[in-house]
This record gives sequence, structure tokens and C-alpha cells, in this order.
Amino acid sequence: MPTHEVTNQVPPYGGHDVFSSDPVLTEGVQRWVPEGRREAAVAELTQLGGLAGSERAERWADLAQRNTPRLVTHDRWGHRVDEVEFDPAWHELMRVAAGAGLTAVPWTQPEGTGAQVRRAAGFVTWSQVEPGHICPITMTNAAVPALRHSPELAARWTPKLASREYDFGLREAQTKAGAIAGMGMTEKQGGSDVRANSTLAVRTPGGPLTGESYRLTGHKWFCSAPMSDVFLVLAKTAEDAAPSCFLVPRVLEDGTRNPFALQRLKDKLGDRSNASSEIELDGTWGALVGEEGRGVRTIIDMVSATRLDCVLGSAATMRAALTRAVHHTSHRRAFGVVLVDQPLMRNVLTDLALESEAATLLGLRLAHALDEGDTELTRLGVAVGKYWVCKRTSPFVAEALECLGGNGYVEEHGMARLYRQAPLNSIWEGSGNVNALDVLRAISREPASLMALLKEASVARGRLPVLDTALDDLERDCAGLGALDGAEVAAGARRLVERLALTLQASLMVLHSPTDLAEAFVASRLGGSKGESFGTLDPGLVTLAGRTAIGRAAPFVR
Repeated sequence: MPTHEVTNQVPPYGGHDVFSSDPVLTEGVQRWVPEGRREAAVAELTQLGGLAGSERAERWADLAQRNTPRLVTHDRWGHRVDEVEFDPAWHELMRVAAGAGLTAVPWTQPEGTGAQVRRAAGFVTWSQVEPGHICPITMTNAAVPALRHSPELAARWTPKLASREYDFGLREAQTKAGAIAGMGMTEKQGGSDVRANSTLAVRTPGGPLTGESYRLTGHKWFCSAPMSDVFLVLAKTAEDAAPSCFLVPRVLEDGTRNPFALQRLKDKLGDRSNASSEIELDGTWGALVGEEGRGVRTIIDMVSATRLDCVLGSAATMRAALTRAVHHTSHRRAFGVVLVDQPLMRNVLTDLALESEAATLLGLRLAHALDEGDTELTRLGVAVGKYWVCKRTSPFVAEALECLGGNGYVEEHGMARLYRQAPLNSIWEGSGNVNALDVLRAISREPASLMALLKEASVARGRLPVLDTALDDLERDCAGLGALDGAEVAAGARRLVERLALTLQASLMVLHSPTDLAEAFVASRLGGSKGESFGTLDPGLVTLAGRTAIGRAAPFVR
């Protein structure tokens, strides 16, 4: 009813190039993608960024989230089919992601070509549209390093997993234009303790695919994207044996369905567009990947790649929340002043922008290390980044949502979806404690990984005294870990990982971000010039870095 004129409303969000409007992404590509491949990468990422910011992509995201997957256990004649139906928008999102080379394409490129950085930039760009469909994209990419433990299997499957064609439907994978991969690790009784798994694998003579053949019987508590073409699954060859890794296709070479019963789909907090399921394996055929009894070591290469995507995906969620917050506050007035010009709001937005920049920069740097074959840095750096960036995402999105007030709590403004999604990456591939303890194991068993991380962080020595002091303290405390009681070290794992992450992020900011942002990050994160929550920066830091930080957060806002 026309009872009054509506004023002070924010224009629709979107219509911008998500890639080109993100200085951290564009600078990272310029820095770490070699000159001969840079122009093509920028052109492709710009096209992807334009689509990511479009109304069409936003519509796909909304439909995929609202029309959640539906489990179809039987066909009309009563035959077991175990399929999942998705909204057509899901398939559009998957088609774009595969076409942009976000699956396993980098593993087909030589080291030093910038392929991992180029993918990482695309991943951060497209993840901001809708994160649910990114889960199978991540697993497809991550399957290849695990498959390389069995070269014949890798040779057979990598071309399909690296295809830029999305070809949905359960058919024999080698007849399809492209394939999607999933994984089945955890079980009811074990969770993250995969050595407690009870699924048994019995050797069987012959088989339809390369590799030693087994028949698997058991259950998996979380099997994400069950409509994928192939899965990496952990199972034991004897009750007292260590787990082995197996390749399990949904459809066998003769066109028959591999036994793969979908018991139910999970009703989840977030990631609702993606189907996560409980499955039963009953004489399901699988091929051994790597050595028998070395399944955890085999699949850890997949886990490392998925953890890096957790870092990148969380950085994308931060960025998406931040740009929405800056957009809203730049157009909304309160108490006679535009919100973004309110001193306390500028404190909040500046603090969020510093956090977002550091998160994205760390993800890109780890992707560059992967490009360069720097396994010592990635071994520890990925675990550290996975813990910290993912852990920071939930409070980050909550604060960004609050910038929109009540509108942030309403579905149509996009923040509610981001808020539900925010905790996921901190849980997936090992929750906070699992990752923190993994960092301790890496330091103990692979000390070269700690040396690599400290060396990387020390590149920025001599620039800021606060950073130098933090590095001195960190190096001293790491050197003294061996003298401490094991329980004491474990109890302090989170604090140690936090310090490793912040010191590394600070160093990267000093090396690659504008000086005022780097100084503000170091002073606030390492120098104590902020409180416990976002928006508690020392006012002088807001004066120092606010204009640059907020401008880089959303340069498309006018």
C-alpha cells in the first residue's frame, strides 16, 4: 500500500567483476603466474569474475540452495537406483566450475607454470557465488595426487578428472566427457579417527579395472556428493590391519552399477545445495590405490589438497561477506550520516578488511608453493592455514552480517547463507583440534617443514620491529618444544598454531600488501593494538589504514 515514500534503501548488490575488483587476487596472479601464461589467465579469470558477479549466477545460487537435493532410492518399477536429483541450477554451477578449470586441471600442468595459483584465484572467485557445489569440485581436484600412488590408475582417471566438461549421470566413466570424484573416509564409530574404521576389503581375483581387486563391505557416515563417478574409500583388509585406500567407481566397466546404497541424505546446517549421504557398501568392487595398509598415507595427499581448498573457500566466504558489508554501509544512512563514514563502523570494516586480505594472501601463497613443488612449506603451511583461516570465518561473517542489521538476517540479502556456511571448512577435513595436533606431528616428524615455514616468515625481517620480536619469540619457543612434557605441548597446540599463522600472515602482508595495511595488521595482530572482537582496533590504526583497507575491500562501490 502506498502509505509512504521508501527512502534510504540500498541498491541491489552485484553487477561487478568479482575477480578484477579483488586486488589481492589480481596482484597475486600478476606476482605468481609466469609472464607467458599470465595474460591468458587474467582473461579467463576476468570472464569468470564477470559471471560470478552477475544476476544470473546469483539466481543459480538461490535456486540451488532453496531446492535442495532429493534422494531417489528406487525407480518406478522398484529397482534400486540410488540416485540424487538436483535443481538444474546446480548443474549450471558445476558446468561453469569445470569449464573454468577448477577441477584437476593443474595436475596436468608442469610445475612452475602458475597453474595452482591460477586455479586458486578462480576458486576464490567462483566460490563466492555458491559454496555447496564447490565440495565435489574440490574432491575431484584432490583425488589426483592420491591416485598417483598407483600410476596406472592415475593414467586412466586423471584425464577424466581434469576435463573441462561437466557430464552428469551414472554411466561408465570412460565413456563420459568428464568425471567427478568423491571420498568416503569417516564412519559412525570413529569420525576423524579413521583407523577405527570397520569396512572390510576382501581380495578377489581379476577385476574390471587396473589394480588389485577387492570387494568392500561396510558403511560410511559422511559420503559427500554421492552422485560422483568415482570415490576414494578407506577400508581394512583384515580386522586388525591398518586401513588401505581403494578406488570405487559408481558404474563398472561393463555398465553395471557397483553396489553403493544411499541410506539417507544429511539435513545440514549449511552446504545445503550439496548432497551428503550415508552409504552402505555390500560386496562393492574397488581397486587398491597405493600400498596395502598404507591408506592413510595414500589419502593424506588428497586431504592436503582439500585442506588448501578449505583455506581458499573460507577466504572466499570472508570476501563475499566483506563486500556485501561495505556495499550496504556505503549506501545506508543512520543518524544523518552514511554508515561507512561512522567512525565505529569504519573500525569494524577496516578490521574485517585486514583479516580478509591476510586470509586470501595466505591461500594464494600456499598455492604458489604447491606450484613450485615446495612440499616442506605446504606440509605445515596448509595445516596451519586450514586451522586459522577456517576458524576465523564464523566470527568474521557474524560481524559482517551485523553491519547489515536486521537485513543481514534475512535470506534474500545473501548473508544468512554465508553465515550457515561459515563453520563448514573448520569442521571438514579435520576440526580445529585435529589440525592443531597434525601441526605438532609435522613439527616432530618432519622438522624441515617447520624450518621452511619460519624461513618464509623471516623474509620480512627488518621491516617492522613488532614483527621481528614476534619472530624471535616464535623461533625460541619452537626450539624449546622438545624440552616440554608431551601433554603440555598438546594442550598448547592451538595457541602455537595461531602464532604460526599470524606471524606468517603478517610477513606476507609486509611483503605484498600496501604499507599502511601491513603496519595495521602487524600492530593489531602481533602488537596488541586491538581487543578481542572485530572492530576494536586502536583508533590510530583506523586513521592509518581505513581508507585503503575499505577501498580495496570493495572498489566497485561508489
